Amino acid sequence: MLTPVADPKSETAGAQVMVTDRAGNLHAVGFSEGRSLMETIRDSGIGDIAALCGGTCSCATCHVFIADGWTERVGPPVQDELDLLETSEFFSDESRLSCQVVLTAELDGLPVTIAPED
Repeated sequence: MLTPVADPKSETAGAQVMVTDRAGNLHAVGFSEGRSLMETIRDSGIGDIAALCGGTCSCATCHVFIADGWTERVGPPVQDELDLLETSEFFSDESRLSCQVVLTAELDGLPVTIAPED
């Protein structure tokens, strides 16, 4: 059973995403609508997202897995994103680049797991 870890840099009010890092720790991370999932995770202090391209969908260093049952709400990847994801040995149907997921109120409670590093 994962226990949430408090993130001092996460927002305290409003919507949250539940992020499981590579060590298996669960983080409740507050977000502002309109920001990307990558920015939200990176700015929370979770160090597992490299985001080398800064969110331009050109590096795949922000690969995450969207929890089962949430993929329709998040939406499918666009072709450029899919092309990058398919190069990962950890690619799955739940794979997304977190820089391409724009957070909305409908995604409050979204569970994601940061993919292993390729």
